[in-house]
Amino acid sequence: MRAALLLTAAALTAAGCGTGTATEKPRVPISSDVVASAPAPVSTPELERALFDAARANDAAGVRAAVERGAALEARDGDGRTPLVAAVKAKAGAAAAALIDAGADVNAQDDMQDSAFLYAGAEGLDEILLATLSHGADVRSTNRFGGTALIPASEHGHTSTVRILLRAGVPVDHVNHPGWTALLEAVVYGDGSTRYVDTVTQLLDAGADPTIHDARGLTALQNARNRGQHDIVALLAAAGGD
Repeated sequence: MRAALLLTAAALTAAGCGTGTATEKPRVPISSDVVASAPAPVSTPELERALFDAARANDAAGVRAAVERGAALEARDGDGRTPLVAAVKAKAGAAAAALIDAGADVNAQDDMQDSAFLYAGAEGLDEILLATLSHGADVRSTNRFGGTALIPASEHGHTSTVRILLRAGVPVDHVNHPGWTALLEAVVYGDGSTRYVDTVTQLLDAGADPTIHDARGLTALQNARNRGQHDIVALLAAAGGD
């Protein structure tokens, strides 16, 4: 009897029972240890309409909310405009800044070949222009007339904009499809007033060639003489415009 009890105790000890240490069970991962990634938000026509509405209304908070909910930054409206182009054409600076900060493409062009960069340059929207330049604007891009942003900026006498574009490296002697350079347009479409004198001075200082002829074979100096722009005539003559 005693021998049988000893044998039973020995068997229990070997199996990890009784006074021995119990064998640990293998650990099974629990579902709370696994973090599932949240699905990316999906853009919908309703979200895109909300984004366009906020962009045109200069509602920066509305822009950010629509983007966070998944509205596509590069959605297009009936005119081929992205929300950013729509904001810039509405002169909605705060909304444009919010879109640019969110990663909107500053070089995307609409059906009229206007981009945020090109339109801001043409219209003298300097704050937006600077934002596009700091986010990869293509300074050599061209509009539907085959012109750079510098050409319409010079045509309109946007002196501060001309300064920004020249510093950014926009080609000063680019010729557009109608045959105009920035210098020629500043003379042909300008009125010889102080802001156009400033514009012509900046262009010449940046190395603009005053001897380039327009499509009719006239130089900037000849055009200035024909228009009685005496101060600009003096500048061009001094720069070798003849």
